Amino acid sequence: MASDQTAPADAAGSAIDSVSVLSEDSRRRMFSFIRRAGHAVTRDEAAASVGISRKLAAFHLDKLVDAGLLRARYEAPGGIRKVGRRPKVYEPTDAQITVSIPDRRHELLADLLLDAVLTEGADENATQAAMRTAGQRGRQLGEAAREETRPGRLGPERGLTVCEGLLEGYGYEPVREAPNRLRLRNCPFHPLAAKAPDLVCGMNQAFLSGYLTGLEVGGIQAVLAPGPGACCVRLGPNSPGHDDQPPQDH
Repeated sequence: MASDQTAPADAAGSAIDSVSVLSEDSRRRMFSFIRRAGHAVTRDEAAASVGISRKLAAFHLDKLVDAGLLRARYEAPGGIRKVGRRPKVYEPTDAQITVSIPDRRHELLADLLLDAVLTEGADENATQAAMRTAGQRGRQLGEAAREETRPGRLGPERGLTVCEGLLEGYGYEPVREAPNRLRLRNCPFHPLAAKAPDLVCGMNQAFLSGYLTGLEVGGIQAVLAPGPGACCVRLGPNSPGHDDQPPQDH
């Protein structure tokens, strides 16, 4: 589905927004107090925890709710039902905040490795299982994107244009070096790729190859092309000797 392509970028934006919300001192201290409280906290309790007015506390609490860091509901403290309007209480959500510049996708790598461990066959070793799961995940994303967008036949140039959405969303920072060639300026799996380049770069290549296959992009392949300060994989023509530039008339 298209959401598979855009979700990572949206998540990064949400994380940055959440960090921005927590930059205010009273807000950050209230959030910390509520996370440690072990029960739903009223506005009065939140205000007292940082020494501000109830009205100002309500403003900050609503900002934390809007950012997805807290959820609010109406309930009597301790669950005791009383006559009259029940107070608004706040409790933490399950939101996790991770911000990295440049972008990192260690959770994707961990998920792929976990799948490999859980599905490793008797006829393959751990590395082979990791490559298989990476390729399968990429192909699933490509198939879902194709089903959602129904792009028709995808040649090299148009195919790479479609690919850029996923690559941008996962933090690869794609740059079009030629009509049918993409260089990926960022490695989402760094610095883990530097520790185990054969494994991590191989999984990266398998993941992107699977995506090209699932999306049915013709004439393009994911090849290992490591370079300083960039991703180890490049997307380019199937034939290594293929000229990246169109022929010129003489």
